[in-house]
Amino acid sequence: MTKPTTQKKDAWNTLGIFFLLLLVCSSIAYYAILKLNPTSIYVGALMISPALAAFLTLKIKKRHISSLPWSLKNLKYLRISNFTPILYVSIAYVLLGLFGLGGFINTQTISEWSNELGIDESNQTLVVTVMVFLLLTVGVIKNLGSTLGEEIGWRGFLVFELRKVMSFKALTILSGIIWAVWHYPIINLMYGRGEHLFLHMGAFTIMIIGISVILAYFTFKSNSLWPAAIYHSVHNIYIQKICSPLTVSNENTELWIDEYGFMIPMVTTVFAIYFWIKAGKEKL
Repeated sequence: MTKPTTQKKDAWNTLGIFFLLLLVCSSIAYYAILKLNPTSIYVGALMISPALAAFLTLKIKKRHISSLPWSLKNLKYLRISNFTPILYVSIAYVLLGLFGLGGFINTQTISEWSNELGIDESNQTLVVTVMVFLLLTVGVIKNLGSTLGEEIGWRGFLVFELRKVMSFKALTILSGIIWAVWHYPIINLMYGRGEHLFLHMGAFTIMIIGISVILAYFTFKSNSLWPAAIYHSVHNIYIQKICSPLTVSNENTELWIDEYGFMIPMVTTVFAIYFWIKAGKEKL
């Protein structure tokens, strides 16, 4: 058996162990979420499941945890990973407003932020400015622990193992599908009683595959998992804590807003195509 064939066989063996452990770890967390109580502590346990599966796989394969891409030599990709989700999410929510799929300013949210910050509600600009700044700094750092749990597994481990057996383009699609399907029980919990469950799953899957292209590009260019972890945290905070709460919903909003509507997936697809082409030109 040739050396490349042996290496590929070992990579597939490693991937098989990882997927099995991921299934076990995630199933335990999902049992707690779906059968006990969908509290944040159980969701946090789910989010660290990819990292736990990666660590256990490395242990079984007698590889050290330090073999993961912990270092970051070029801060350029950290800056870009911070800016990119803010850019595409902003574009998506501006389009929501322009097409009448939601309003721009939710005064109820501003009122809640005013109470939380202790700033007079009459100064809406100051309330929004302070809260957005704090969420994109303090909030992102606080959320980083959860997103790091995912990104150690997905970008720190999975994409590098997949790269041993397939091309950049193939691994971005496959890792995106795996990442999306991993979320399906949560989406079913959120929308399972509604009539648009499969539309929300489809929108989320499109978005996740697009993001997987972008994150794989940043990860391989930087040879580090940190840009992906920062990107993931900014993406979550900017959508869930800022843009969606500030949007005024109407009868058309549900299928277009947030990670489970179609506007963000449409915009991320455009971004993904750009990075897909860029990766090809750079022979990633």
